[in-house]
Amino acid sequence: MNERYVVIDLETTGHSPKNGDRIIQIGLVVVKNRIITERFSSYVNPNKAIPPFITSLTGISQSDVEEAPLFEEIAPKILQMMDGAYLVAHNISFDLPFLNAELTDSGYFEWRGTTLDTVELTRILMPNLDSYKLSQLSDLLSLSHENPHQADSDAEATGNLLIQLLERLDTLPLLPLQRLHPLLLGLKSDLADIVQNKIQSKMGHLEDETEGLDVYRQLVLRKIAELDSESDVETEIDHYETVLEQLEKTMPSYEKRDGQTEMMSNVDYALSNGEHALIEAGTGIGKSLGYLIPGLLHAKKTGRPLVVSTHTIQLQEQLLDRDIPLLKKLVPFDFEATVLKGRNHYLCLRKFEQQLEQLYENNYDVLLAKAQILVWLTTTDEGDIEELNLPSGGQLFWHQIKSDSNSCLNYKCPWFSKCFYHRSKRKSMEAEIVITNHALLFTDLVNDHALLPAYKEAVIDEAHHLEDVASDHFGQQTDYFSFHRLLERLGSDDQSMVSLWEKYAEILSQCEIKFTKKSIIEPLKELKFEIDQLFSMIKSYVVSKQRSKSEVGKISYRFQIEEADATWYNDVKEIVARVQMLINDFIRTAQKLMKEAQLKEEHLTVQQKGILVDYTGLLNRLDEEKNTLAHMLLSANEGEVCWIETDQGGARNAASLYNQPIDISNRLASDFFAKKRSIILTSATLTIRNRFNYVMDRLGIDDALTIQLQSPFDYQKQSKILIPTDLPMIKDVSTADYSATIAESIYQIAHITDGRMLVLFTSYDMLKKTYYRFKELSEPEDFSLIGQGIDSGSRARLTKNFKQMDRAVLFGTSSFWEGVDIPGNDLSCLVIVRLPFTPPDNPVMEARSEQVRIEGKSPFMELSLPQAIIRFKQGFGRLVRTTADRGAVFVFDRRIVTTKYGKMFINSLPDVPVQKGHMDDLLDDLEHWID
Repeated sequence: MNERYVVIDLETTGHSPKNGDRIIQIGLVVVKNRIITERFSSYVNPNKAIPPFITSLTGISQSDVEEAPLFEEIAPKILQMMDGAYLVAHNISFDLPFLNAELTDSGYFEWRGTTLDTVELTRILMPNLDSYKLSQLSDLLSLSHENPHQADSDAEATGNLLIQLLERLDTLPLLPLQRLHPLLLGLKSDLADIVQNKIQSKMGHLEDETEGLDVYRQLVLRKIAELDSESDVETEIDHYETVLEQLEKTMPSYEKRDGQTEMMSNVDYALSNGEHALIEAGTGIGKSLGYLIPGLLHAKKTGRPLVVSTHTIQLQEQLLDRDIPLLKKLVPFDFEATVLKGRNHYLCLRKFEQQLEQLYENNYDVLLAKAQILVWLTTTDEGDIEELNLPSGGQLFWHQIKSDSNSCLNYKCPWFSKCFYHRSKRKSMEAEIVITNHALLFTDLVNDHALLPAYKEAVIDEAHHLEDVASDHFGQQTDYFSFHRLLERLGSDDQSMVSLWEKYAEILSQCEIKFTKKSIIEPLKELKFEIDQLFSMIKSYVVSKQRSKSEVGKISYRFQIEEADATWYNDVKEIVARVQMLINDFIRTAQKLMKEAQLKEEHLTVQQKGILVDYTGLLNRLDEEKNTLAHMLLSANEGEVCWIETDQGGARNAASLYNQPIDISNRLASDFFAKKRSIILTSATLTIRNRFNYVMDRLGIDDALTIQLQSPFDYQKQSKILIPTDLPMIKDVSTADYSATIAESIYQIAHITDGRMLVLFTSYDMLKKTYYRFKELSEPEDFSLIGQGIDSGSRARLTKNFKQMDRAVLFGTSSFWEGVDIPGNDLSCLVIVRLPFTPPDNPVMEARSEQVRIEGKSPFMELSLPQAIIRFKQGFGRLVRTTADRGAVFVFDRRIVTTKYGKMFINSLPDVPVQKGHMDDLLDDLEHWID
């Protein structure tokens, strides 16, 4: 089939043809037989002014279009090229309305032919990418793309992208294409016709397409090789130094670092002698290999696995993708290393098979997500959600198809041998190194069924997070949406969706079990009403208290029964009692029907048995949510802190309830550290004034080795701290005035550093005010501004955008204080707006402070100050990431030099030059220093 495609790209005066925006440049390429056979491009006179920001973005100025043809003059040529072809664009929903508006204005009919959207097609065929922007796809796929945001270059790049996508489509076996076809009928592109042609072609030339693939129950999965636990050659290595010698031979560029060698020695000692250890390893030590090498040798020697726990997914990926492959080259024996995550990270194949049959109730995002997953199954080894870039609605769909202990058939499941979660768990049982996260570590600690393999030794990397993660894990959380999602799936009379209840009801009818739809739907309707009332009451009460907003813009309110308004709380108790009664009655009714259905299980299919298990799982979760709600609103436990979070601008029932133990040190001491032979805690930030007392006290560690390893970087030459003494103290001026003042200072610094700045805030409100004031000061072409919470995207995506943009300034709050790695020239200046103290009215901090005060100690010295210093050290660590990095840190908070405790921040840093003075003098010094 020789399909012909015309790829179009437009540059325009704005975003909406309805608002009078016009085309200023058009680019077309013709693709036939997987080759670009024809090209056309032209500027277009829009008969209106081109806005400056469009000129900045595209490089197209008014002078470029003044002598250009009108669209009506080139329309015949465009229509001739498009005749009989698929019209293709990278985001067709942008280009097609502009094209049709110009065609109708020129006296032609709108384009009604077949279309393809390469964004949509790329999402389906490459579902694991972080971004689907044309510029980033061009880099990834080595497409020629010399002038992004110029229509001729964009059309050429899109044409080459289309060719690669069609070739990828060719490689899909017949069965996935057949399963894809009905899904594609509901998408934007006319891709279904192309896929149907491929299906017919493949059916006419049947051949073995399944090499490396596993066909099972009408799904095609990547074939996973079974673990080979027996190696041909086993060579023992007794000491980490032997591996270091091999490392020097393998990597000529490797420089032996004293700190890394010392870390290996201490890890080896602690593991061999059964001791706990805290190791602060400064940036550049190479701590990953510092614990992996002795840890692997110990695991090999003892036959016990080493568990490595991290806080961030990025570090897990770094360990598995960079450090483990290097380690495999260095040791002369085979070993296994695997990542094990919580089971909700993994796809449940039984649930996906079940959901794949349902098409008529699916919205666009769900259809797209199903198509993505079908393709992904042919390539994934892990079945991990982190590998997928699902649309927002697809993220909600994931909750229906993820692995879940409440609805697992285990060995009775037809998919058990291929189950991603159980396979990952089996791999971890045979591995020498098991990489996991802090949350799963504590889930395993309290779970009746072990999730991790039995272990005695562990390394806790990014250990400064351990207290917060453990507190979160031992706490509870619920919100309106959690109940709403459960109740919708348990039963709904909404005709636009098919709940699990509908499938459950079909089984009951088949089993000839007497019931009425009303007996299920009506109680759920009443329950939804009560839940909505409850969370609306909670939100309005919190908003009325006028508490300050958190650093991410949410209102947090500490809930204490004894201090709550009596009238309001009595109403809350009444509603909670009704909710409990309704849930208990509903569960009793549903379980009675369930027991009757289970008596007739032999007449049910595997899928129907799965539906019964899924429905039971939802009932169990509803019961858990009920108990959580009652515990938080009706109980007053001394050792816990409970709080409510809401967004003033959100839905009227958008409130979340949280609780946590105030102090977890005793629990960690007895349930974790006392039961393990050797735990190594490591991070770049574990000490306050070179002492480990704070971390040890918070984690309940009485006795451990403590080692502090200095960074190998020359901070005297590579960095400096600059403290302006003429900026106002924030308490002396309004937030608006303070934001305006610091925006001007940031703007001045940015001109000297050519952007390349990370500005760290402790308040989202101040970030926004400063961002917009900076924007007023600068011209659009001056700097690329990226604001957390202003520009959409995760921390990783915003960081990636920052690295790719010229003269960029990145404004970040809490999550940017650590875990952001921007080495080299991309970052040359860090601005710390305020010392990162947790607000005293933060509910958890408030409760912990009260406890410390009862013990006769100072909450500021025991809690607030140590936390702020560790966070400050993390922020400082963003700047210098390699021996070649060089940069300056501005601290705008004068408390660092005007208070006694301010010196503790500086004393906790490496030996770095500190300079204070008027901003103008510091700017002059910075200019000379950078040059």
